[in-house]
Amino acid sequence: MAKIFVYDAYTNKMMVYNRDENESMPYSYGTTLKVKEFRGSSKSPTLWTTVAAMEAWNLTRRSYGKSIHVGYAFKRIWEGGHGTRSQHYAGVAFDVGQTQGSAARNAIWTAAKNTGAWGYVEPQSMTPTWVHFDRRYGTPACSGTTAGYPTVRRGCVNTYVLILQDALNALGYSTKTLDGKFGANTENALIAYQRRVGLTADGICGCNTWKKITSSVVSIGRTQTVID
Repeated sequence: MAKIFVYDAYTNKMMVYNRDENESMPYSYGTTLKVKEFRGSSKSPTLWTTVAAMEAWNLTRRSYGKSIHVGYAFKRIWEGGHGTRSQHYAGVAFDVGQTQGSAARNAIWTAAKNTGAWGYVEPQSMTPTWVHFDRRYGTPACSGTTAGYPTVRRGCVNTYVLILQDALNALGYSTKTLDGKFGANTENALIAYQRRVGLTADGICGCNTWKKITSSVVSIGRTQTVID
């Protein structure tokens, strides 16, 4: 059984579902994306994504019209497996088609691109043996790039807050909960972390804080202070 957070940008609300591994992901089309497929190699009992990412998946799957092998989707940042500010940690990225032939991958890539629903569909020259697409959202905190995470602060609700809470907890700065809602406990934990590492202790996770905290926590593995 997995607990799944789903962020709805239309209402700015975080919803929570409990699903078995063989059940469909919330908001996914039919049985085209099961929980275990979205989970991939993650060992976490808690997963998260967005309504927009599921809608983009639905459009792609309908356009392609056949099964799509999902090699990697969700990961928690301390599990690693991707870059320091990967969209996989936000639950909005997919690496697919690894077991399918080049013709199938070309067709999947074309279907994903033509939907216009994904924020980024990686050029095939960069991923010749799989197809990567993601439905990132928000303006990156670091200027001059289309990648990275947006600035989050008190009052924010989204999966990037989940990444921040997860990172702080793993590093021993307790947010008391893992819920994707940036409240007083998350702000206090972030200020304590910022002070400890010599950053401006303003309780805002912007470019410099994201760089520092993600590089510190990525791939360190589950710690005793992780919250599910």
